Amino acid sequence: MATQVRLIKKYPNRRLYDTETSTYITLGDVKKLVLAQTEFRVEDAKTREDLTRSILLQIILEEEAGGAPMFTSDMLSQIIRFYGNAMQGMMGNFLEKNVHTFMDIQKRMQDQSSQMYGANPMLSADAWNEFVKMQGPAIQGLMGRYLEQSANAFVEMQKQMQNQTRNMFGGFPFAGFGGVPGKDEDNKG
Repeated sequence: MATQVRLIKKYPNRRLYDTETSTYITLGDVKKLVLAQTEFRVEDAKTREDLTRSILLQIILEEEAGGAPMFTSDMLSQIIRFYGNAMQGMMGNFLEKNVHTFMDIQKRMQDQSSQMYGANPMLSADAWNEFVKMQGPAIQGLMGRYLEQSANAFVEMQKQMQNQTRNMFGGFPFAGFGGVPGKDEDNKG
């Protein structure tokens, strides 16, 4: 039996209503659903428009404003510059792949920590530092693979951009660009 996606309705008064619990909830409650890896969809109560991304962005904004931000102003500026750019879709895929790779690294470290210190280790700072020291080579290997996968994703993104460029301009008679056959030879003259 497939798991049903939890439905949250957003009303014009900006309140969120969880249809599973029949209660109004806050963005903090939605964040708890995310952390619990509960599948959900937020939709406008009248139009049924999917507002999930918008709500998730609001949670990120609150997190960024509430403490130690994850994103620098420069990084956010760079991301904004990709909107409307030909590489916007590729950049989204690139970031998503990197987040998944980083999550894999985090999971491996948690698994290794659990094997050494039990399922719910209450590690002190000293115990965690000792664990990280012992895992130095493994962490370096994981980070090396992360960087390699990131570089591969970037190279793949470049190849896709080159292919798109060839497809767009391949029919034009530019010298040395693989334009219309026979035209380049005429210009060598």
